[in-house]
Amino acid sequence: MESERIKNLREALQFSPGNIPLVMHLALELMNEGNEAAALIEYKKILDIDSNNIGSKFGMAKAHYGLGNYSTSAVILEELCSNSVVIEHFVLLAKVNLRENSLAEAQAAYQKVLEIDATYSDEELDEKLRRQETSQEKDFEDEDDIESRLMEKPNINFDDVGGMERVKREIDLKIIQPLKNIDLYKAYGKKVGGGILLYGPPGCGKTHLARATAGQINAKFINVGINEVLDMWIGNSEKNLHEIFEYARKNKPCVLFFDEIDAIGASRSDMKQSSGRHLINQFLAELDGLESDNDGLLILGATNTPWNLDSAFRRPGRFDRIIFVEPPNTESKATILKILLKDKPKGEIDYEAVAKKAKDYSGADLTAAIDIATEEKIEEAMKTGNIEPIRTKDLTKAVKKHRASTKEWFTSAKNYALYANDSGLYDDILNYLDIKK
Repeated sequence: MESERIKNLREALQFSPGNIPLVMHLALELMNEGNEAAALIEYKKILDIDSNNIGSKFGMAKAHYGLGNYSTSAVILEELCSNSVVIEHFVLLAKVNLRENSLAEAQAAYQKVLEIDATYSDEELDEKLRRQETSQEKDFEDEDDIESRLMEKPNINFDDVGGMERVKREIDLKIIQPLKNIDLYKAYGKKVGGGILLYGPPGCGKTHLARATAGQINAKFINVGINEVLDMWIGNSEKNLHEIFEYARKNKPCVLFFDEIDAIGASRSDMKQSSGRHLINQFLAELDGLESDNDGLLILGATNTPWNLDSAFRRPGRFDRIIFVEPPNTESKATILKILLKDKPKGEIDYEAVAKKAKDYSGADLTAAIDIATEEKIEEAMKTGNIEPIRTKDLTKAVKKHRASTKEWFTSAKNYALYANDSGLYDDILNYLDIKK
């Protein structure tokens, strides 16, 4: 139901349909009332009269943003920002990029805002983009600080990883055996360490496996999150990454793990901002640069979308071993169920029967199903006053309720394996799906 003010504006426009200020006023009133779709119509009318009207273009960007059409909003804003020093344009562009999970682009846009007005502050952007301390203020070379925030000493090993025998065997050959036979490898001029990239659907245990690898060789473990690397200020992201690598080199043997590595190693050809390309170049230099002594440093990367990773990471001396981490098979699922249920009250459980029912399940899916079964048992226990054990029927019932999360991933992965697989990189996906090219 339109307000009286909007009705009056529409009536006035009947007598002066080409009055741009009046149309703009109507569009703003519609935006204020939350009617972005109707406002878009009015902004388009203005552009039909004046195709270069900046106010109307910005209004359209705001309307699309309000409607959740973030990509469309970004296209309009990028055009505006290419010839603009208007703070509001860059603020909205930063927020649009945040909604699209384009963190580097959001940071670049917000950095431009602060270049225009260093005192500017926005609660949402400050919280999600600006660190509480900038790199100038924090002493990132304080090793005690890095150790307290990043360093772990895992208390798990391969025995705590259900299944994944093929993957564990490859890691053993690439990482563990060289550490156990250092002199032998050095005699043949082979470095101890290197990089392995783990890829596959989410929830299949890539992070768990990385921790277990560190535990298997009694090494320190550094889990590097994107927030530990990315910084708003140009050059500081590269500085942060270098300091993390340097700290790992001082603590050999050490497993340096980058989860969702594509977040900081995305393909440079897809990047609009030079800052992202500089960070990737720094990453590559840390992996195999002339000044980088990584002997004894074990670098693991994990990604759900290897096709988004810059191809330079796959060259020899970097992530030269790429391993597909598939969903667990029936035997592995049974083992995972035993591990997950180890400390829970349980009756008789046919692990293999439950595993067979859990078709296409990842390890994370099995955890979710057990949570469902556990919650129902807790509800029963509250009614009876007794601890109710988890049984086979409870788990099979929970499996029916939870939808496997790997199906969506394989839908996308199959297309890459079939049509973007000239090097044979994704043959393991086709083999898993039993597809012949």
